[in-house]
Amino acid sequence: MRNVTPPEPRPPRVSRVLTLAAAVVAVGLLCVLFPRILAFVELAARELRYLWWLVLLAALGLYFFFFFGRKK
Repeated sequence: MRNVTPPEPRPPRVSRVLTLAAAVVAVGLLCVLFPRILAFVELAARELRYLWWLVLLAALGLYFFFFFGRKK
């Protein structure tokens, strides 16, 4: 009879670091492949200085939609 114990799982910290590294590489690759999108994102980030309240209202709306819309 053969021992079929599963291998030890990776620690959560290693998985988190690998996921973060993959996300950074993916964003960097997209910025290189699509420079116009990078320019749009830079412009949107600059405009957030003036439209932060709009982001706050959208977050508040999502909060109300998901947490107060549920039936108990």
